[in-house]
Order: sequence, then C-alpha cells, then structure tokens
Amino acid sequence: MPNTVAKKIDLLGLKKETLAGIYRNLILARFMDQKMLIMLKQGKSFFHIGCSGHEAVQIAAGFSLQPGYDYVYPYYRDLAFVLQFGLTPEEVFLNFLAKADDPSSGGRQMPNHYGHKKLRIVSQSSPTGTQYLQAVGTALAAVKQGKDEVVYVSSGEGSSSQGDFHEAVNWASREHLPVIFVIQNNKYAISVHVSEQMTGQSVYAFTAGYEGLTRFHVDGTDFFASYDALKQAVSRARQGDGPVLIEAETVRLLPHSSSDSQIKYRPKEELEKEKKKDPIPKFESQLLKSGLFKAEELEELKKKIKSEVDEAAERAETHSQPDPSTLYHFLYAPEEETSRLKYEKTQPSGKRVVVVDAINHALKEEMARDERIHVFGEDVADDKGGVFTATSGLSTQFGRDRCFNTPLAESSIIGVAIGMAVYGLKPVVEIQFGDYIWTGMMQIRNELATMRWRSNNSWTAPVVVRTPVGGYIHGGLCHSQNIEGFFAHLPGIKIAYPSNAADAKGLLKTAIRGNDPVLFLEHKGLYRQSYASAPEPDSEYLLPFGKAAVKREGSDLTIVCWGALVHKSLEAARILEEEGVSAEVIDIRTINPLDVGTIVDSVKKTSKVLIAHEDTRFQGFGAEIAATVAEEAFEYLDGPVKRLGGADTPVPFSPVLEKAALPQIEDVIKAARTLMAY
Repeated sequence: MPNTVAKKIDLLGLKKETLAGIYRNLILARFMDQKMLIMLKQGKSFFHIGCSGHEAVQIAAGFSLQPGYDYVYPYYRDLAFVLQFGLTPEEVFLNFLAKADDPSSGGRQMPNHYGHKKLRIVSQSSPTGTQYLQAVGTALAAVKQGKDEVVYVSSGEGSSSQGDFHEAVNWASREHLPVIFVIQNNKYAISVHVSEQMTGQSVYAFTAGYEGLTRFHVDGTDFFASYDALKQAVSRARQGDGPVLIEAETVRLLPHSSSDSQIKYRPKEELEKEKKKDPIPKFESQLLKSGLFKAEELEELKKKIKSEVDEAAERAETHSQPDPSTLYHFLYAPEEETSRLKYEKTQPSGKRVVVVDAINHALKEEMARDERIHVFGEDVADDKGGVFTATSGLSTQFGRDRCFNTPLAESSIIGVAIGMAVYGLKPVVEIQFGDYIWTGMMQIRNELATMRWRSNNSWTAPVVVRTPVGGYIHGGLCHSQNIEGFFAHLPGIKIAYPSNAADAKGLLKTAIRGNDPVLFLEHKGLYRQSYASAPEPDSEYLLPFGKAAVKREGSDLTIVCWGALVHKSLEAARILEEEGVSAEVIDIRTINPLDVGTIVDSVKKTSKVLIAHEDTRFQGFGAEIAATVAEEAFEYLDGPVKRLGGADTPVPFSPVLEKAALPQIEDVIKAARTLMAY
C-alpha cells in the first residue's frame, strides 16, 4: 500500500503561539509575492518567481528542520521555506532588488536564488536539477564526519525528469544518506503538463524501484498533512535510516514567473478550480475549527504582516547598489587565502619518476597530510587503482572511506564533489577520460566554476577534477580529446596541463592545497614516457599556477606550447639549431591563469612566435594566446603570429590517420621554417 499520509484534523500537538508563527510566515510569503509583483510593475526589479500555492509544504519543511545546523538546497520557488528557515523579509527584498547587501549573492544572481551562510542555505543557481547531487554530496560529507545533520533539497516535478535527479536518488539510496527530497508537484513545468513530463504523472510512483528510499505522497496545500510527513522524514534521516522522498501535490496560483502568461496554456476553468485549493484559506479554516483562534485575530495578524512587508521593502530600497569595481571580486580565492602557500621552497632532487607515479605520490602525500581529502571516481579504488593506476594503493593505505569507487556517472561525481566541498571537505575526483567529462559539464560550468562568485564569497567549492586527455596513443576519437580550449572559456576554474613529472606533482599539490576549483589535465601519452620523467620533488614542493617555464632559451623564434607538444617542440628546436635557428621553447604549464608576461618578454626578444598545441587549430587555446600576443607585443613582431594545431577533425584510430591528424616534430619544424622566412 502507498505510504500516504492522510489529512489531519487535529493540530499535531502544536501550541497556539507556534501556530501563530506558522500562519505569519504563510501570510508573509503571500504578501511578499504580491508586493514584489507591484514593485516589478514599478520598474524596481526585473524578475519574480512566486511561491503562491506552495506555501504549506514549504513552511512545514522549514519548520521541521534546524536552521544553522541542517543544510538546505531550496529551489527558486521556495520563498515560504526560506522565510520559515530564517531569512528575513528585508533580506529577501535585498535579493529581489539586487542590492549590495543581499546575503544570497550581493546582487549577482536573479531574484529567488537563495543562499545564506549562517543559516546553511547553500547558494543556488538557475539550472533545474543540479542541486540534487550537491545535496547528496553534503549529506555524504556529514555522514563521513559522524554528524547527524539532515540535508533538504527541493524542486518542482519538472526537474525530476533530469538525469541528475535519478543519479542523486540512486546514490542517496545506495549509501543510505540523510537527504530529504521534496518534490512540489504543481502539474506544470512552465507550460509542460505533468502528463507530458513523466510516466504515471507521479514522482512518488516512478521512484518505487529505488531500494532504501522511503516515500510519502501528501497534499502539499495542507500544512498539517505536510508537517506530519516532514516530521517523520527528518526523524528517519537524522537517525540514519536513509533518504526520504516526499511528493507534495501543490497548486501554482501565479504564472511560472513574471515572464510567463499561463492563460495562454491553462484553461480558465482549471485556474478557478486551483484557487479553491489555496493553502492559506485551508489553514485558516483549520485554525478557526480548532477554537484557538478567532477570525478577528487572523485579520489583525494580516494587517500587521502587510505593514511589515511594506516596511521591509522600503528599508531594502534604501540600501546601496553593488559597486561596479567589485565585478571581478571572488572569481577566485582572495589573496589572503592563497598567500599562505609557499611555492618552490625546494627543488626537485629525488630519483627520476614518471608522470603517473608522480601524480600517485602527490595524492598519497596530500591524503596523509590532510584528512579532509577524499579521492573518488570510476575504478579508482584498489585493486584496480584507476585505469592508468594513478590512484593505485590509495584505498589500501587510507581505506575505502577516503578513496572509493563511484557509479559510472560523471555528473554525479562532480555534483557530489561540490556538495562535499561546500561542507568543508577537499574532494579530488577523477573523470576516467576527458572525452567523457561532458555529462558533468552543467555541474562544472554553472555550479563549480561559479559557486564563490555567485555567492559573493559566502560559499566555496575547491574541487580538484583530474582527468587524462590527449592522443598519440591510438585511442581513437573518444579516448584522445584535448579539452582545454572548452574549459578555458569558463571564468572561475583554474586549469593545469603539466608536461613532465616534476611539474605534475608540484601543480597537483598546489591545486589540492588551494581554495579554488581546478581542472587538472594529465596527458595519458606522457604518463610513462621516460622523456617526461624528472627528478621527483619532495612533499613540500608547490609549483605556482600562472608561471610558465622557459624550457630552452633562444633568440630567433619563440615556440609557445604545452602538454605533449613541449617535448616535440624541444626536439624540433634541437634540429632547428643545426640549421642555425635559435628557438626559445616556453611551456605555459597552466592554461588559467596564463603567464602572459613570460610569453611577451620572449616575443620582445625573438620577434617571432609559433604557438604549437595538440588540440584542433580552429578555436584551440592557441588562438587566445595569438590574440594576446597581437595585443600586447604587436610592435615587436617581425612576422605573423603563427599557430600549429591538430587537424580540425576527431582523432582517428588508424595509426596512419592519427599521425596525420596530430602535430608531429616535422610539423613543428616546417611551421618554424615558414615563420623564419619572414
């Protein structure tokens, strides 16, 4: 039988004072919706998403949890929830008006994207569904730290069609994590009706197959029915009995947003019928029937709340707008957070080590140094130890609690890592091949890279994402991609691409100890090459991001390169020297930040520059370097800025075709000779 919570006539033991507070927040949310729509028409803001019709279940959820102790991931329609959870009306209006003092984002996000560090409301962004996996990560972190904190995550029914929802429910159910999924089903995802959205038109129904998931189906317009379910859900989760899903049937009394007109797609008769399910008259009726309240009391409360809303809005309007000079603040960790790192205190002087072993040693040393570090991904635990053995021995040495396998789901890996980082742990995750990172792109671009900036430095997610990239291994088109060009376009995430073992170890340790998200690219073709080996640095060798290495000095030509092309360029430079050409070779080492100074200084000396990289030439990262050189060193150039890249095709499997597609030593030499002819 369905675990359906019946409507309750009694008040579940709640006292009059408590009920008055609940009623206040119900009315407060409704009046704030109305006030914001008025202010919108007055041109004081530009967007609004209403919670009208959803208030009962939201208030029940906020009332059931512990603000400042439990973590919550509300969605954009959760106004009543955040009010019950502790946000003040003035703080909500600051968010609506995009004021500098907005605690959610300092005016950086649209209205209704809530966040509050002290209350533990994690900064939310616009993509529907990304919050689920982050909530799972936070719950996983809480369990690993031995805490009984509960994590709340909510959405409309439309978002449950996202793959991230199913990945999150799967992970939470499998691990028995204290996550409460509250799905507020108002039957419409903007204009798409639930009949076009999901099988059975019920989240409760289609999640029946997740073993370990407790489910409730409630009338979300009835506070007492909702509270009964939420109280049970929180109790189960806090006691370690696993995740709970609550599907709450609600009504959407306003259009999807202020940009929507629901009369275009909803019949008038339906809208009139929905009004009869309004949760506020229903709650008022229950209060009056209880005999604890009189109609006059409720009317008096409404008048007071209406005045409170107007006053809060007026106060919020007096606050300052964000200062344009702060636009670039908090894209990355502030200087005071990064200055503690001591770079290049020692020099690599150990036995020679190949790249993959240097990475493995860096992970082991950092895990031994900091218990917050957790390594996870597909096949990373022993006995496999990663498909390239980069994580070999980690789970044996530190236990499966700190190095563990994940489902084959890249979005899950990234999303869960974000949630763990938000909690305060230090995830280092592996995406098995860079070619398969794309299913995690939403979590990386819209969540990981923006967390610090969009929350105005309230929340951070210093996740290190390791992934093997590159060709020259006969891996074909889905095991040979270079991805740095795509990710270089994303503000907020640093990118490393080392070419040798010493740099790999030093940069990885810096990435782990830093407070920024990092995409750490490891060229699989260099993992075990002797020419990419180097004397191993010690455990305190940290290499700064944004510091290129001049691998070979020269006076006639500058070759800017990274990854596998560093070694091919060095060999090309040796051959060119026999022809009387002195080529300077620069290994940029990190894509973001890019060491522009070293490149420009070299061009000033040589007057000619060749940019050589493995990725496709068109829209490759070399184009950005070329543009920068043209802007910063134009007057020093004695020839065109020349680029050498891979073919503008996928990388083929045939060794003959692969050789034609990827830059070879002879291609570097040919490009250099052409440039030297100027």
